[in-house]
Amino acid sequence: MRIREIMSTKVETIKPTSSLRATARTLSNLNVGALPIVDNGNLVGIITDRDVSVYAIAIGRDPQSTEVQKVMSREVFTCNENQKLSDAADIMKEHNIRRLAVLDNHKDISGFLTVDDIAHVSRELAGNILESSKAVH
Repeated sequence: MRIREIMSTKVETIKPTSSLRATARTLSNLNVGALPIVDNGNLVGIITDRDVSVYAIAIGRDPQSTEVQKVMSREVFTCNENQKLSDAADIMKEHNIRRLAVLDNHKDISGFLTVDDIAHVSRELAGNILESSKAVH
Protein backbone atom coordinates (compact mmCIF):
# COMPACT_ATOMS: atom_id res chain seq x y z
CA MET A 1 0.00 0.00 0.00
CA ARG A 2 1.24 3.49 -0.88
CA ILE A 3 1.24 6.45 1.47
CA ARG A 4 -0.95 8.52 -0.87
CA GLU A 5 -3.77 6.00 -0.39
CA ILE A 6 -4.28 6.79 3.30
CA MET A 7 -2.63 10.14 4.07
CA SER A 8 -4.59 13.22 5.07
CA THR A 9 -4.58 15.57 2.10
CA LYS A 10 -6.19 18.66 3.57
CA VAL A 11 -3.17 20.56 4.78
CA GLU A 12 -3.17 24.14 5.91
CA THR A 13 0.19 25.80 6.36
CA ILE A 14 1.26 28.73 8.48
CA LYS A 15 4.10 31.23 8.20
CA PRO A 16 7.06 31.38 10.58
CA THR A 17 5.89 34.82 11.70
CA SER A 18 2.46 33.57 12.84
CA SER A 19 1.82 34.10 16.54
CA LEU A 20 1.41 31.20 18.94
CA ARG A 21 -2.14 32.40 19.64
CA ALA A 22 -3.11 32.38 15.95
CA THR A 23 -1.47 28.99 15.57
CA ALA A 24 -3.39 27.58 18.54
CA ARG A 25 -6.61 28.90 17.02
CA THR A 26 -5.82 27.28 13.66
CA LEU A 27 -4.95 23.95 15.30
CA SER A 28 -8.23 24.05 17.21
CA ASN A 29 -10.39 25.13 14.26
CA LEU A 30 -8.96 22.42 12.02
CA ASN A 31 -8.95 19.82 14.82
CA VAL A 32 -5.38 18.80 14.00
CA GLY A 33 -2.34 18.18 16.16
CA ALA A 34 0.31 19.74 13.94
CA LEU A 35 0.83 22.32 11.24
CA PRO A 36 3.59 22.61 8.67
CA ILE A 37 5.40 25.92 8.54
CA VAL A 38 6.13 27.19 5.05
CA ASP A 39 8.21 30.20 4.03
CA ASN A 40 8.37 31.24 0.38
CA GLY A 41 7.05 27.85 -0.68
CA ASN A 42 9.62 25.91 1.35
CA LEU A 43 8.80 23.63 4.27
CA VAL A 44 10.88 25.11 7.10
CA GLY A 45 9.38 23.56 10.20
CA ILE A 46 6.52 21.93 12.03
CA ILE A 47 4.67 22.89 15.18
CA THR A 48 2.46 20.67 17.31
CA ASP A 49 -0.31 21.48 19.73
CA ARG A 50 2.02 20.30 22.48
CA ASP A 51 4.75 22.71 21.35
CA VAL A 52 2.28 25.58 21.57
CA SER A 53 0.90 24.68 24.99
CA VAL A 54 4.18 23.76 26.64
CA TYR A 55 6.09 26.72 25.29
CA ALA A 56 3.43 29.32 25.93
CA ILE A 57 2.33 28.09 29.34
CA ALA A 58 5.33 26.38 30.93
CA ILE A 59 7.88 28.93 29.81
CA GLY A 60 5.56 31.88 30.28
CA ARG A 61 5.86 33.43 26.83
CA ASP A 62 3.19 35.80 25.57
CA PRO A 63 1.26 33.79 22.96
CA GLN A 64 0.20 36.94 21.12
CA SER A 65 3.71 38.30 20.55
CA THR A 66 5.76 35.08 20.31
CA GLU A 67 6.27 33.94 16.74
CA VAL A 68 6.06 30.30 15.73
CA GLN A 69 9.64 30.39 14.42
CA LYS A 70 10.84 30.71 18.03
CA VAL A 71 9.18 27.41 18.94
CA MET A 72 8.90 25.28 15.80
CA SER A 73 10.88 22.14 15.17
CA ARG A 74 13.18 22.85 12.26
CA GLU A 75 13.94 19.19 11.65
CA VAL A 76 10.91 17.94 9.73
CA PHE A 77 10.79 14.27 8.86
CA THR A 78 9.19 13.63 5.51
CA CYS A 79 8.26 10.89 3.11
CA ASN A 80 7.13 10.83 -0.50
CA GLU A 81 3.49 10.11 -1.27
CA ASN A 82 4.54 7.28 -3.60
CA GLN A 83 6.54 5.40 -0.97
CA LYS A 84 5.27 2.23 0.64
CA LEU A 85 3.46 2.53 3.95
CA SER A 86 6.07 0.29 5.55
CA ASP A 87 8.77 2.84 4.59
CA ALA A 88 6.89 5.55 6.46
CA ALA A 89 6.46 3.27 9.47
CA ASP A 90 10.21 2.64 9.48
CA ILE A 91 10.93 6.39 9.47
CA MET A 92 8.51 6.92 12.36
CA LYS A 93 10.07 4.08 14.35
CA GLU A 94 13.61 5.25 13.70
CA HIS A 95 12.91 8.80 14.86
CA ASN A 96 10.26 8.04 17.51
CA ILE A 97 7.68 10.30 15.90
CA ARG A 98 3.93 9.97 15.32
CA ARG A 99 3.50 11.99 12.13
CA LEU A 100 5.27 12.67 8.86
CA ALA A 101 4.90 15.48 6.37
CA VAL A 102 4.18 13.95 2.98
CA LEU A 103 5.78 15.48 -0.10
CA ASP A 104 4.87 15.10 -3.75
CA ASN A 105 7.41 14.55 -6.52
CA HIS A 106 8.03 18.32 -6.69
CA LYS A 107 8.91 18.33 -2.96
CA ASP A 108 5.77 20.34 -2.14
CA ILE A 109 3.81 19.30 0.92
CA SER A 110 0.80 17.26 -0.14
CA GLY A 111 -0.39 15.86 3.18
CA PHE A 112 0.32 14.37 6.56
CA LEU A 113 0.57 10.76 7.62
CA THR A 114 -0.02 9.86 11.27
CA VAL A 115 0.20 6.71 13.32
CA ASP A 116 -3.59 6.88 13.55
CA ASP A 117 -3.85 6.83 9.74
CA ILE A 118 -1.64 3.74 9.68
CA ALA A 119 -3.67 2.06 12.44
CA HIS A 120 -6.79 2.25 10.27
CA VAL A 121 -5.17 -0.09 7.74
CA SER A 122 -2.55 -1.97 9.77
CA ARG A 123 -2.70 -2.32 13.52
CA GLU A 124 0.53 -4.30 13.35
CA LEU A 125 2.53 -1.49 11.72
CA ALA A 126 1.03 1.10 14.07
CA GLY A 127 1.75 -1.13 17.06
CA ASN A 128 5.38 -1.49 16.02
CA ILE A 129 5.76 2.29 15.81
CA LEU A 130 4.20 2.85 19.21
CA GLU A 131 6.16 0.01 20.79
CA SER A 132 9.46 1.51 19.64
CA SER A 133 8.61 4.87 21.21
CA LYS A 134 7.88 3.19 24.55
CA ALA A 135 11.47 1.96 24.67
CA VAL A 136 12.70 5.56 24.52
CA HIS A 137 10.40 6.97 27.18
